[in-house]
Amino acid sequence: MKKIIAKDLLSIKAVFLRPDEPFTWASGIKSPIYCDNRLTLSDVAVRNDVENGLAEIVKTHYPEAEMLMGTSTAGIAHAAITAQILNMPMGYVRSGAKDHGRKNQIEGRMEPGTKVVVIEDLISTGGSVLEVVEVLRQAGAEVLGVASIFTYGMKKGLDRMAAAQVENVSLSDFDAVVEVAAETGYIKPEDKERLLAFRANPSDESWIAG
Repeated sequence: MKKIIAKDLLSIKAVFLRPDEPFTWASGIKSPIYCDNRLTLSDVAVRNDVENGLAEIVKTHYPEAEMLMGTSTAGIAHAAITAQILNMPMGYVRSGAKDHGRKNQIEGRMEPGTKVVVIEDLISTGGSVLEVVEVLRQAGAEVLGVASIFTYGMKKGLDRMAAAQVENVSLSDFDAVVEVAAETGYIKPEDKERLLAFRANPSDESWIAG
């Protein structure tokens, strides 16, 4: 599954690798990878792979789930489609409470004690998805874990998720994308180690020089 999704993401440029011309993240970190999983919604075949894959994660890893909650905004559509496949209720968590009406941050009817799985498109440092988990926990939800499309697998993100006692299961990850990219000639064989060096320590830019 990880390689199938990796091929999908590379084929539609939802994941874009550029080791010789790195991107600059908002944090200032130089990165050889850019990820925009919103593009998966526009390709029917890839979308089917992704949503069926997310549904399988929920069924396999979180069989007690009663409701799906999408992260705003990227996880909302994926949560909705996956919930439709599983015939489950869904909702989503805003990045902040509304400043009008009922001032909701959680959209959708969720009773305290509901067993919830969070649907996220991308896990990097884990900060945004953990904020969603905390909002849900404060509202009384039992968060079983996270199902996501892609994770960088960075140590900071893994450590933060572990500290918050939150399990994440991703359809694919950085290592699988690098492996598929090397196998298909998307990147040069010698670039593989450079990319893995970035994933191991993003703040160390020595990988750029190769």
